[in-house]
Amino acid sequence: MLSPWLAFCAAVLLAVAGSSTVVRAWYPPSSSLKVGFYKHSCPQAEDIVRDAVRRALARNPGFAPGLIRMHFHDCFVRGCDGSVLINSTPGNTAEKDSVANNPSIRGFEVIDDAKAALEAACPRTVSCADVLTFAARDSASLAGGINYKVPAGRRDGRVSLSDEVLDNNVPGPSDDVAELIASFRRKGLSADDMVTLSGAHTIGRSHCSSFTQRIHNFTGKVGTTDPSIEPYYAADLKRQCPISTDNINDPTVVPLDVVTPREFDNQYYKNVLAHKVPLISDQTLLTSPKTAGIVAFHAAVERAWKAKFAAAMVKMGNVHVLTGDEGEIREKCSVINHH
Repeated sequence: MLSPWLAFCAAVLLAVAGSSTVVRAWYPPSSSLKVGFYKHSCPQAEDIVRDAVRRALARNPGFAPGLIRMHFHDCFVRGCDGSVLINSTPGNTAEKDSVANNPSIRGFEVIDDAKAALEAACPRTVSCADVLTFAARDSASLAGGINYKVPAGRRDGRVSLSDEVLDNNVPGPSDDVAELIASFRRKGLSADDMVTLSGAHTIGRSHCSSFTQRIHNFTGKVGTTDPSIEPYYAADLKRQCPISTDNINDPTVVPLDVVTPREFDNQYYKNVLAHKVPLISDQTLLTSPKTAGIVAFHAAVERAWKAKFAAAMVKMGNVHVLTGDEGEIREKCSVINHH
């Protein structure tokens, strides 16, 4: 008899055997959301968002990881309600200005462009939360061929507080595997979802300040380095990120995937196995037998990871959504409505 883990792997392989591009999510969507939500009210909505994302990626491929990460950070604070898009005001520091988001998240202008086009075509119809969810899907599709259907119908939140971002919500780059699992569990996501979504680190960059302690001051003594980092890779990180970059305002960045930084592939998992990832929160996946096994499986079967990534993105997009008469449909994603 197959073990539960092998049975799961076999099911995944069967699910993706037919196609490496279009994949189907097997997690049931929220009963309040549905695919084709704007079919009658704004039938061109998803095309408008995809066109905006396509233009943005043609200018700067770095918008793809930025938009995926933005969606993740949005869903982990107050649910997928577009609150990460709201600007700060003199009386309130919003989520986008948390140290977890500023200056590291890119792509707000892409969402603004898409929303402006949507307002011209279908005023006060498509929520910013849905725009961001579509944009994240389109980023995964255009960057890595991961195409999936997105249930929609989210409404926009009216509250955005910087202090909430790191208050048991968005996990940090130095979190260990137990903290990561607990963080995702609070959002209704599993350890498998966590490892699967971590694969988004196959593209994008990290500021040196997110890991300088790991390479320059690991034990609290200057000059010590995390011994779990592959030595030659550690030396390269030290060269790119001297100790002077240990400042959240320092702009120095390195690719999260040193091997194929522009490819949305499963190389990230191979890098984790090779101990060539900059963040503790990535390397820690090997410290648990369960998550280490998922890492090894994803490293071996790229098509399976891509199918699971699509499913996990759909599942994450259902976290604590506002629907029906809740929230609002913002006219501008960066500002709550005042009428």
